[in-house]
Amino acid sequence: MDEKRRAMRLKDENEITLTIVSGGKNPLKEKIFYNHSKNISMSGASIQTNIFLPVDTLLMIEMTLNILHQMITVLGKVKWTKAIFDNASYEAGVEFFTPPSDAIKKLADYISWKQKLSMLYQV
Repeated sequence: MDEKRRAMRLKDENEITLTIVSGGKNPLKEKIFYNHSKNISMSGASIQTNIFLPVDTLLMIEMTLNILHQMITVLGKVKWTKAIFDNASYEAGVEFFTPPSDAIKKLADYISWKQKLSMLYQV
């Protein structure tokens, strides 16, 4: 499979609050729900959720970055989705729209810090 990601993903779980901005052709009844990310990068995230998110669903994602306890808010679009456990749990790939500059800085600092920490523990 060809790698289409623009930035390397950091395997990292963070609590997220998703607000559905637009559900595309089939609007979802539930607008706000809580789940977690599985990995993140500067350009997107893989999220795990208990609700099916159709491709092209627009989301506002509020993410609390672990350990630093910093909150960032970004807009994203679902690029792919798959069922994990008998259609009771789902994983979705979300591509971020250009996030606000303070969110970009927090995300970049967090990813850099986690990568440095990871290298220290590998020694």
